[in-house]
Amino acid sequence: MSRQTATTQLSPEVQKFDALAHEFWDPRGAFHPLHALNPVRLEYIAQRAALSQRRVADIGCGGGLLAEGLARHGAQVCGIDLAPAMIEVARLHAHESQMQIDYRLCSAEDLARSGAGPYDVITCMELIEHVPSPAALLAATAKLLRPGGELIVSTINRNLRSFLLAIVGAEYLLNLIPRGTHEYARLVRPAELARLARAQGLELRDVSGVEFNPFARTARISADTRVNYLAHFHRAS
Repeated sequence: MSRQTATTQLSPEVQKFDALAHEFWDPRGAFHPLHALNPVRLEYIAQRAALSQRRVADIGCGGGLLAEGLARHGAQVCGIDLAPAMIEVARLHAHESQMQIDYRLCSAEDLARSGAGPYDVITCMELIEHVPSPAALLAATAKLLRPGGELIVSTINRNLRSFLLAIVGAEYLLNLIPRGTHEYARLVRPAELARLARAQGLELRDVSGVEFNPFARTARISADTRVNYLAHFHRAS
């Protein structure tokens, strides 16, 4: 299948990110907020889940920024994404960095059906607000996660403040990320995420806010979950 044909078959949501894959590793490009957020996310994950020698799946891995960080913490990483160009970029960067990461062009549902897993830790960063069915994503994640395993999700809250800061401010006023990246109706409140996860046997252990300073290009964990937040879930043994 040609690259052009494959791209035209992607959903509009996936195409948005596939078209920007060439900028993924540019710290001043379209994904520069991720470069500021990545160390904070890695620290949060490492504090809540053992990574060394553990099997970790990074769902919606993009170009591999978090996946490489997890691998540097000693994890055996499988990264998946539906954007072909992103997977190509991830594989190339891992090769250049001499890192062994198993990148696959597939969805979480595909990975679960393939019999992959179980994984000790699963990460899902800034994906749940882009998929057609968050419930289906969490169902697939629960199937892939071993009993006693940890799931870390990062997403954006849904309220007036998040609309003004994460969409109007970040996309249209400050041009931090491409316009149209997020749709307000797709954003997920922490309580909604917890309810969907609980239906799959996943217990909420923590919700923490992530504050991003667009001018200093820095990020930190905080108690304010009104805009960006991280959620830690545990699958009971």
